[in-house]
Amino acid sequence: MKIIDLCAHQIFDSRGVPTLEARVALKDGTVGVGSAPSGASTGSHEARELRDGGDAYQGKGVGRAIENVNGPIREALLGMDAALQGRIDDRLQELDGSADKSRLGGNALIAVSWAVADAAARSAGMELYQWLGGAQARQLPCPMFNVVNGGRHANNNLEIQEFMFVPSGADSFHEAMRMGSECYHALRRLLSEAGLSTAVGDEGGFAPNLERDEQALEWMVRAIEAAGWKPGEDVCLALDCAAAEWADGEGYRQSKSGARFQRGEMIEFYHALAGRYPLISIEDPLGEEDFEGFREITDALGDDLMIVGDDLFTTNAERLFRGLALGAANAILIKPNQIGTVSETIETVQLARRNAYAVIVSHRSGETLSSAIADLAVAVNAEYIKAGAPARGERLAKYNRLLEIEDRIF
Repeated sequence: MKIIDLCAHQIFDSRGVPTLEARVALKDGTVGVGSAPSGASTGSHEARELRDGGDAYQGKGVGRAIENVNGPIREALLGMDAALQGRIDDRLQELDGSADKSRLGGNALIAVSWAVADAAARSAGMELYQWLGGAQARQLPCPMFNVVNGGRHANNNLEIQEFMFVPSGADSFHEAMRMGSECYHALRRLLSEAGLSTAVGDEGGFAPNLERDEQALEWMVRAIEAAGWKPGEDVCLALDCAAAEWADGEGYRQSKSGARFQRGEMIEFYHALAGRYPLISIEDPLGEEDFEGFREITDALGDDLMIVGDDLFTTNAERLFRGLALGAANAILIKPNQIGTVSETIETVQLARRNAYAVIVSHRSGETLSSAIADLAVAVNAEYIKAGAPARGERLAKYNRLLEIEDRIF
């Protein structure tokens, strides 16, 4: 599986922003591809994208990242064995030399890392999930459908960033997709009948203006019932609060309403929501440095639902170690572009697994048509996957891939 060529070119993500796709060619004629997604709400400890600055594309061009792939990264990887993903990714990290992948660009590194994995799997005549996960890769994740958007994902008045349907009562991935689709379309109909906006946002969810965030959960419960399913039994609810956006000194200030809260008040708010609605998961309920707060909310609610660290951990094993020592959170969101390579991603998953943390593999708001994270979710036997609403092609690429994988496995 000797690498004989490597190059990158510009493509556009689902928000119409430039990103890059890498292509790896092997001696046997196999070609693998990988691309880099991009988030809107990002943790400060994520691997750094390399953008061009200047006037073109409002400074978001990726010409420098592409040059890095076509220049120093290509030179460093030529002749290496694509089957040795760990060595490839170690070489990428050494070549970059920075703690946050900022010299060559986290976007350049993850695109190349994915391309190498794709090429190796194809050369071996294996599916990507088989190549990454081996014989034990046989569990399909439960989808978490982001169907109402707020926060930085929408210009409405909702503070919480994502409201999700979770068809946790489904017996198969096919049935989970049916549940999610039916609830999504029921929600669209109910919102439309009430004169509320059903225009879709970056991740396919609706972005109505409501009097308060709790109303989104009320509409979602009605939609589950209207679709013929039982809330809390067939379909549960989940939140991504993205509370790092609200952190303000020792407390929190919600960015749209200006409302201020102390940590204890925030935890009381979530406790009340969990008592009124069939919540199964709360992601980033507190700030990215509030490990102590995460410990408190995990102690308070962790027996009944997932407390998920996204910005808290940023798919980074060192930050996860810190959380483990404190008992902060009981689940982790996994985004490969947060850390920069496939190997580091899997290492973080393995650490979470050894400590009984639930694993949720996730997309980004600025996505490509790549379905690689669907294969990753199966490879690591993730309990859940977040890929947006059951709408928009870049979201459905992941869900449709999982439907295909389920047919292959079962």
